Amino acid sequence: MNRLACRVMVAVAGMAMLGMTATPAGAQTHPATYTLSDVMQAPFASDMLAAPTGAAVAWVFNAKGCSNIWVADPSHGAKARQITRYTEDDGFDIGELAWSPDAKSIAFTRGQSLEDDTPANVNTSPEGTMPREVWVVATAGGAPRKVGAGDSPTFSPDGSRLLFVDKKRILTVAASGDGDAQPLLIDQGTVDSLTWAPDGKRLAFVSHRGGHSLIGVYDFVDQTIVWLSPSLDYDSSPAFSPDGARIAFVHVPAQKTPPEFFSQRSGRPWSIWTAEVKTGQGRRVWIADAGPGSVFRPMRSATNDVPDLPSATNLFWTNHDDLVFPWEKSGWLHLYAVPVRGGEARALTVGKFEVTHVVFSQDRKRLVYSSSQDDTDRLHIWTVDAEHGSAVRTAQSHAIEDYPQIGADGTLFALQSNGNQPLQPVALSAAGQWRRLAPEAIPSSFPSSKLVMPQAVTFTAKDGQETHAQLFLPHETTSKPHPAILFFHGGPQRQMFLGFNTHRSYSRIYAFNQYLVAEGYIVLSVNYRGGTGYGLDYREADNLGPGGSSELNDLVGAITYLRGRQDVDSHRLGIWGPSYGGLMTALGLARASDAFAAGVDYAGIHNWSTLLSSVGEPIDGRDANRQAVESSPIATIDQWHSPVLLVQADNDSVVPSQQAAELIEGLRSHNIEHDVIMIPNEIHDMARYSSWMMLFNAADVYFDRQLNKRSAPSP
Repeated sequence: MNRLACRVMVAVAGMAMLGMTATPAGAQTHPATYTLSDVMQAPFASDMLAAPTGAAVAWVFNAKGCSNIWVADPSHGAKARQITRYTEDDGFDIGELAWSPDAKSIAFTRGQSLEDDTPANVNTSPEGTMPREVWVVATAGGAPRKVGAGDSPTFSPDGSRLLFVDKKRILTVAASGDGDAQPLLIDQGTVDSLTWAPDGKRLAFVSHRGGHSLIGVYDFVDQTIVWLSPSLDYDSSPAFSPDGARIAFVHVPAQKTPPEFFSQRSGRPWSIWTAEVKTGQGRRVWIADAGPGSVFRPMRSATNDVPDLPSATNLFWTNHDDLVFPWEKSGWLHLYAVPVRGGEARALTVGKFEVTHVVFSQDRKRLVYSSSQDDTDRLHIWTVDAEHGSAVRTAQSHAIEDYPQIGADGTLFALQSNGNQPLQPVALSAAGQWRRLAPEAIPSSFPSSKLVMPQAVTFTAKDGQETHAQLFLPHETTSKPHPAILFFHGGPQRQMFLGFNTHRSYSRIYAFNQYLVAEGYIVLSVNYRGGTGYGLDYREADNLGPGGSSELNDLVGAITYLRGRQDVDSHRLGIWGPSYGGLMTALGLARASDAFAAGVDYAGIHNWSTLLSSVGEPIDGRDANRQAVESSPIATIDQWHSPVLLVQADNDSVVPSQQAAELIEGLRSHNIEHDVIMIPNEIHDMARYSSWMMLFNAADVYFDRQLNKRSAPSP
């Protein structure tokens, strides 16, 4: 028996301990016309990156937990091909792709956890945790070569060497990956954001030192480091001038800020600086206004959807000596430009929408980005001229397009999905239409024609605010009302769309929600306050999270909305969500328990005070701590009487398992029905496909069992 088969048996055994089976009884309305495995089988595309020459593009496909690199280029008739041959659902992920200048090889990071620096052992290997590693593979194919422990690989512009990072060290090795990597420099802080000068003679990097961060410039000829206008504030996002003589960077003043999850709409204004690479002497070019936009809001990386990861893509130095940057001055994240010599910033994008992922053309003339302009519940690809600021949508479609890339020859690439097709790589054709690069990667048994197209709906929250959601209705209509399930995403800084999500975990969750609909449930996916896509005031909502749980207003509004629908059996409502969505699930069960027949809570937050202390951001002040506890599900455990299934990964560094343990103690002391699944060694954003299947199968069986204990009254 192979290791994957063993792990699947462990998953089934975990459900059997709770009196569950891996196959639902199908008692809710009717059996689904396809299986959960059918809808989960399509590969998920990520980490798309255009080559530095020609029209080649690479990306990662994760198929049932197995990640591999694919390439499409003209030399093979633009036909997509797989260039790595990993075969197991072993928890190892692939990311941070880097092309060599001649496009003949790709470096990448591989590890069991790419979500943070904590080593993981999700595969339960007797050898213990495994560090992240850098590998190199030829684009023509062949066995990848391991370079060493570390991440963030980058090739020198002349193609002679490969650099990567291992915490405080920048390491160098031959571009082929042969030989032992040697330290280029050893820093006092944690290093990231490696950025090459155009001529390859210097390298900029960010050194994080706890209470401040610095930008250093390493000179390969002199083997010296120059610090750019060093201070006790936070400098980041280095961007070289076209001639390599100066560097622009973002400067954020050190200040006392509220812990994570508290809303913050303003602060000491951030600024943009430039400095001479030879002397480090700097000057301020521009400073944000007070009020909205005074807190720096970074762009997301064009290859990674984690908003707080370090990124060197927040500043773009144009060939007209303008600096392009993101700013929330209007209450919406937009692109602005300011002359390097200083002056007023001018808006390149305008409107009630947010710019999401941005890339810069090699000629430094235009930016390509994704945004929700004219389509609130979808993203599309737009281009804007860096000098004149005339934004143009690249193609008309009812799909979702995100993560744009620009080929060296100007070809535009993106990742595209819709309501019944998972995320796939596409290229813009000469006719202005998106063309799929690997349609053969979708299995013929994928039930595309059987999936429903969600509808965009809005409803009024308890406090009167408008809340957006996606409504999934079963194909089959009956005279009897349907059971319904509320879904809340994590984050909360995230947005669900009218289709397969552009984040892997939420793409899988979207597939599971579709499967619930196929079984006869109505599903409402709520984009509650605290999420992205609806502006600064919505994301940084008043009294959010530990400051008063104002997001509960959206949950109550969602209950009212479903109860008002004639096709919903209000006696059979379920609720579920992961992470912050687990918090929303627990809040619903603790504050509106009469509304719910059952809930499924994956990695939820249950006590804000202990959660923030455990992740190193304790709340100051007795009153603030009291409010945080009162904003938590644990505060009203005496009002909770609905059954709940708790699922927790025990190597979760984002929401530690202590949160589940606290809730379990409260549930036990109040004799509240609950079941628990603990997944040994798994991380927050579960790395194994089999772990996700365990969660979904268990949730499906649990809802089937609990919701059907309550029968609808006769009409």
